[in-house]
Amino acid sequence: MDGLQAEALEPGNACQTPNFDRLRAKGLAFRRAYTPTPTCSPARASLMTGLLPHNHGVLEVEHGRHADQCVLRTDKPHWAQRLRQSGYQTAYIGKWHVERGNDLTQFGWKVDRSKSAAHHKFLGQGRDIGAELPIDPELSRYLEGPPGYNRLLHYGVTDTPPSERYPAFAVAQANEAISQFSPDESPWCACVSFSEPNESLVVSRSTFEKYDADEMPLPKNLNDDLSDRPNIYQRQRLISTEVTDDEWRMTRTCYYGRVTELDAEFGRLMERLEISGELENTIVIVTADHGRYIGAHGFDAHNFGPFEEIYRIPMIVSGPGIVAGVETSGLVGLQDLCPTILELTGNISFDVPDSKSLLPLLRDPQVAEEAFTTAYGEYHGTRFNLAQRIIWQGDWKFVFNGFDFDELYNLRDDPHETKNLVNESEHRARVKAMMAEIWRMVRQTGDRTIEETHYYSMRIACVGPNL
Repeated sequence: MDGLQAEALEPGNACQTPNFDRLRAKGLAFRRAYTPTPTCSPARASLMTGLLPHNHGVLEVEHGRHADQCVLRTDKPHWAQRLRQSGYQTAYIGKWHVERGNDLTQFGWKVDRSKSAAHHKFLGQGRDIGAELPIDPELSRYLEGPPGYNRLLHYGVTDTPPSERYPAFAVAQANEAISQFSPDESPWCACVSFSEPNESLVVSRSTFEKYDADEMPLPKNLNDDLSDRPNIYQRQRLISTEVTDDEWRMTRTCYYGRVTELDAEFGRLMERLEISGELENTIVIVTADHGRYIGAHGFDAHNFGPFEEIYRIPMIVSGPGIVAGVETSGLVGLQDLCPTILELTGNISFDVPDSKSLLPLLRDPQVAEEAFTTAYGEYHGTRFNLAQRIIWQGDWKFVFNGFDFDELYNLRDDPHETKNLVNESEHRARVKAMMAEIWRMVRQTGDRTIEETHYYSMRIACVGPNL
């Protein structure tokens, strides 16, 4: 899924997700799963290759640059290719957004039902399958300015039922593809990918009415003044200065409504597997490419900022031999699913330092958690170039900013990230140690862009690349 905040699928949240809840009860839920970057194309490419963006070559959304500026390195294998080589039947349905060729058969997907970038553009305009959706003018909000920008739908309620909108069509295609897999050929793999709940937040009236928008809780960091953070965050906040609290409640209600609609479609997939008797022998993975702010820190959408709302993602894995009804606090990355899928299917994993298999956690999380204590992310600036590298170690999170001053947060004491501790004298040793750990990751994974920064004007980190 695209833009699904981890918190939305967690117990006690206002979002209604009965089918995802059932999957959580049958499998292992990761509370500290992170995307390697909060942008669709590079995150999805990392999922497919097990590589960090600087290694697979996709640093931004694939359609946002000229063809020679943001290109998936095709010499990097994808896990679906290895599945095909070992006899798997494979099908990909829905949002691809990894590279612009849109011929998924070359990446291991025998059945290709993917959607191109043009489809996502329609969704960003509040349209569905190329057709304009009727939006209730009393229950909608548009982005109107500043002068010179397109008018975009932020959120809205439609009378078009979920069954007549894109997620339902994607699930119908998925069920059709699974039904056509030959019972004489086994096993099979289907990836069903959604643009929701990203883009314009359009929700059907029947779903919207399951929520009380007036009582929708607002994020505790909505009014974060960001005074001790990089200026680019304060500039980003200016986009939302005219959004009222009631409009943020509507934003969150429509967002959760979209997730509820996705949950219902996921339930249809699970029902298909239950009826066929395949569910108990099927590995099911639910995750997202990145999260979405929906009011946190006064932002919406994703990309800018290192905050948990866009970096922490849902991840639930269920299937034969996997612990059931358990949560783990092990720190993992979206890219780690690549070697995990290969190991779970009996295939040889890729030998790369960027990711590692989660199989030990899936088998015995209590024992394995001690080996999963660090997570790592990077950001290259969506269309507005900038450098950011992030490391999580236990409760601590350090952000190296190549464009402004750095950040340090204690997620236990400050879960909403409203206090930057980087300039506190008591934390100087920690800042240096965590920066040195970032340099270690940079060297280990071959991130040459920032590793070779000894030149006079680039010596901005508190310690240098040689540590």
